[in-house]
Amino acid sequence: MFDIGATELLLVAIVALVIIGPKDLPLAMRTAGRWIGQIRGMTKHFRVGIDAMIRDAEIEEQEKEWAARNEKIMREHPEGAPAEAAEGAKPASDAPVMKPLPADAAAPDQPSGVENSDEPLPDGAQPEADASPASPAKPADKGDRS
Repeated sequence: MFDIGATELLLVAIVALVIIGPKDLPLAMRTAGRWIGQIRGMTKHFRVGIDAMIRDAEIEEQEKEWAARNEKIMREHPEGAPAEAAEGAKPASDAPVMKPLPADAAAPDQPSGVENSDEPLPDGAQPEADASPASPAKPADKGDRS
């Protein structure tokens, strides 16, 4: 920082010892140390303030740039207009309308051809494995095991 070498520091210490005297030198060094600490604290506070101002300026500049980009994008793609309408596709009002399924149609979660009723199956039809009730388990024989 100040480029003070060992010889300059030794010269300052000898001059301080002669001028201040050996009795008051520790008190003077303590006072000088406090002043140096206060000066370092003020310079650190100043540096932090400058860095914060620079950072705020950079953030403000970025926000302006982002706002400009957002404005450009919003002009190119107006909100609420579908992308297909911008390209010349037919409007959404001409889209086909979905009609509800008839009441006798199979439910979406039920495979077609499988019914949930107790009606008898047509001649020759076999019930599916999932549709048949589970047969009761036979009790284990606890008799002789010889």
